[in-house]
Amino acid sequence: MQDTPQTPKTSFDMNWSPLMRQTPDWFRDAKFGLFFHWGPYSVPACENEWYSRNMYAKGLPQNEHHVNKYGMLNEFGYKDFYKDFTAEKFDASVWAELVVRSGAKYAGPVTEHADNFSLWNSKINPVNSMNYGPRRDVVGEFGEAIRTRGLHFIATFHHQWLWGWFMSTDPSADVYHPDNERFYGKALPLETNRYIPWRLPDDEFNQVWMEKVVEVIDTYNPDLVYFDSRANIIAERYKHRLLEHYYSRPGSRSDTVISYKQTDFPPGSGIVDLERGRFSDVQSFEWQIDDRLEAKRTWCYIEGATYRSAGDIIRQLCDVVSKNGNLLLNVGPKADGTFADEAKSVLYEIGDWLSQYGEAIFGSRPFTVFGEGATEVKDSNFDVDQIEEQTQSGTFNVAAEDGFSTNDIRFTTKDNILYAIIMGGSNKKQLRINSLADGAGLSSKSIIRIDLIGGNENLEWSRNSTALTVQLGGGMPSPHANVLRIEFR
Repeated sequence: MQDTPQTPKTSFDMNWSPLMRQTPDWFRDAKFGLFFHWGPYSVPACENEWYSRNMYAKGLPQNEHHVNKYGMLNEFGYKDFYKDFTAEKFDASVWAELVVRSGAKYAGPVTEHADNFSLWNSKINPVNSMNYGPRRDVVGEFGEAIRTRGLHFIATFHHQWLWGWFMSTDPSADVYHPDNERFYGKALPLETNRYIPWRLPDDEFNQVWMEKVVEVIDTYNPDLVYFDSRANIIAERYKHRLLEHYYSRPGSRSDTVISYKQTDFPPGSGIVDLERGRFSDVQSFEWQIDDRLEAKRTWCYIEGATYRSAGDIIRQLCDVVSKNGNLLLNVGPKADGTFADEAKSVLYEIGDWLSQYGEAIFGSRPFTVFGEGATEVKDSNFDVDQIEEQTQSGTFNVAAEDGFSTNDIRFTTKDNILYAIIMGGSNKKQLRINSLADGAGLSSKSIIRIDLIGGNENLEWSRNSTALTVQLGGGMPSPHANVLRIEFR
């Protein structure tokens, strides 16, 4: 039987104790953020952001598309998209205003994806947005625009995937030409493009990986540094040095933090991030889910893009927040730096809901139970098996969205208020909340009044040993989710 490569050990031998960090209050209060997958892969706008990798894998749809539209891989490589990634309509202020309008409290572009194209004015990597494509410091411009509006700035890194990313099944591909090493990295065995390869990154790769992040930290001082999966292939000492620099360098702030996936960093050193995942219950620690606005299997803009509904995302946000989590939502700009009208429309609708009901979200904390209802939400994450499948097939499966209804309720709290979020809208006249029966939940608290935010106030209610029953007095104002404000002594 042939052995298979094993995930690098996740035990940590170095002293990480000084680098343990409490989740900053700004993150606990923010609840909702946006980030943007944008780069040269936005030019072909075909299938997904893995185009830069899959165009080199003979037989995959993106490879066939590339050869048919642009030519053979030795004639037109990924580097040849740089000239068309001009971002002629990119305006950091417009992006920042979209964030404000959506209601999100933190945001940032994908600082570097797996394609070795840095979106900042890098001295470490010559393949950057100042030297190619936009000829602008995208990270710097957006960071300034978002902070001017009083929001928090994040930097997201996916560049551990660069190890083996461009290795092609076509030996004549331009990625193997020595003159192109600065664009694609050194030629490596083909098997290094798997999630966990036999041959792990060498010291030179690890050092550059670390220096890129350090450069962004020192230049732009992001409030959060997000790491995509596969950081487990980076040697521990480089991750330790990086985190030590971020948390302990002269002038560092106590309210900065990283997020990481799976077990790529030690528990307590940052915020656990679930990719398109969920927890089934309230967690004792703060966590984050990153998910996408795009309905198709992509994180970047593609031709024929479609988008999830505002109601779906609002109910997802309510579920996540009720369990002590944050939602970081992706939207992909077009190559020219603009956003699809449909994408903007959905974000506006989310922002409108948050402007009305945001008191139940922003600055809230979880209740003793997350809620109740018939819809079962299971623990889930975009795990190692799914990532391995994606590296083989070039795409990934899309799980069905949770079908919440007005029979599902989620709770959040703030001061002396309990918010009961009804996961939908209808003409329901009466609501029974079993979790708030006498002898449960608020049994030791005296309810002063109950209001339907945006609707009828000072509602009639009664409580016995089976449920709290609230008379809603008519239809609910939002088609997406509605909020009862329950005030108690």
